[in-house]
Amino acid sequence: MTNETLRTDVLVLGGGLMGTATAFFLRQRHGRSVALLERELIGRQASGTNFGNVRRQGRALEQMPLANRAREVWGRVKPLLGEDLEFVPYGHLRCCYTEQQAAKLEQHARDVAPLGLKLQLFTRQQLQQRWGIFAPEVVAGSLSPEDGHANPRLAGPAFGRAAARLGAHIHEHAEVVHVEREAGDFVAHTADGRRFRAAQLLVACGAWSNRIASLFGETVPLEARGPQMGVTEPLPYGIGPSIGVSTPVEHESLYFRQIRRGNIVFGGGLKGPADAAHVRAYVKPDNILRQMRELRRFVPAFANVQLIRVWSGIEGYTADWAPVMGPSARVPGLHYAFGFNGEGFAISPGVGDVMAELLATGRTSTPIEPFHIGRFAKAQAGSLLAA
Repeated sequence: MTNETLRTDVLVLGGGLMGTATAFFLRQRHGRSVALLERELIGRQASGTNFGNVRRQGRALEQMPLANRAREVWGRVKPLLGEDLEFVPYGHLRCCYTEQQAAKLEQHARDVAPLGLKLQLFTRQQLQQRWGIFAPEVVAGSLSPEDGHANPRLAGPAFGRAAARLGAHIHEHAEVVHVEREAGDFVAHTADGRRFRAAQLLVACGAWSNRIASLFGETVPLEARGPQMGVTEPLPYGIGPSIGVSTPVEHESLYFRQIRRGNIVFGGGLKGPADAAHVRAYVKPDNILRQMRELRRFVPAFANVQLIRVWSGIEGYTADWAPVMGPSARVPGLHYAFGFNGEGFAISPGVGDVMAELLATGRTSTPIEPFHIGRFAKAQAGSLLAA
């Protein structure tokens, strides 16, 4: 136990991709001193247990500038970090089973074109000619050719190591038990007795962020859920893009990608239970069985593929399905980046770049106003007036 106090310009709580990318860009672009505190290991939760999609297609339109910024970083991530995150720009393909959903794919293509994303639409016949793997009931598809996928198990630790090489103070096994304001600074107390002090604080604790936000009077409706993930035995390599089913029916939802070693990584559909307080997420066997059925339905050639491993993690979901990003509505120097609703991996380098810019300069060149935490206070006030 120690009474040591470390003071930096910025204190980052949370060692997922949002936190580590922010720490990296604070050092690399802005030269700010930063300490990052992670309760367990870097990239241990949602950042390391997700599917690995690097996609812009299918996102809310408000997220497109952020997604475009993230894709630019992904395109140079290997020389930027000096490590291979297995990012491959082999495309992101969405397919559907109904003409009604095909019309939605077409509308999305029209909506995102002015925002810098050009999608290619495919008929049933064109899908078969191009890939030749889909079931006859697949009627249409939409390809984002410059999107792709990466390895989530590598990404968070790589950003953390790169930030540390640039001088960031990265502390694993540093559980934060309390945060307070003291003489204009934020002071975080860890379970082992250390104190960390900074003029600016970024809360990027994923599904645990609401505990810190509530200390400053900014409660966010946030729910913990567990993605249901699996991987098959290796198959002959031949599928480049990340591929998913676009559907309004939750149990039909499915996505998969093939890694260079041949395995098929898949997920989607119903979430499993997650207990943030005890740091436990669970895979429900019936969810995995459903995913395997949907995988065979989507691609009949997968009928006899063998499942070798399943896993889950803990993700944070907001009530309005939009992330929380930007400055506090109440406390100067306090900032947030959490609640990415199972869709944060792809945009995390952009989130880190934007949050570093905001912390260092007080503004961002990428619009993030729709994600401001103040929207929840307005919603709560509206509910009280209605009552």
